Amino acid sequence: MTLRTSTRSIPQALTTASITQEEPTCFSQANKLPEWRAAMAEEFNALLRNGTWSLVPRDPAMNLIGCKWVYRIKRKADGSLERYKARLVAKGFHQQEGLNYLETFSPVVKPTTIRTILAVAVAHD
Repeated sequence: MTLRTSTRSIPQALTTASITQEEPTCFSQANKLPEWRAAMAEEFNALLRNGTWSLVPRDPAMNLIGCKWVYRIKRKADGSLERYKARLVAKGFHQQEGLNYLETFSPVVKPTTIRTILAVAVAHD
């Protein structure tokens, strides 16, 4: 049996050789590296700037909802490093119906999505 190799090149972003660092799975791993600490600081400062939450006095009857950090390495199309991205996310599975279902989290829409929708709308008049 003869194996043929393709003449097409595989983008570097899809090869395992291009991954030089793994994404942390928890805060204690990420906190050891300055690039992840900077990404977490950037995310936290953005949350404060945008007024994402407000601190309120704790009521003993409150169901507190925790949060966790999620880490991703963003890469360019050629596989090179674009940035380290950290997101602070709520552990929504701790919510209780009737207690803290009053507010809804809405993810941010990417500009490319908006441009695509507008282009389709213009094309269909």
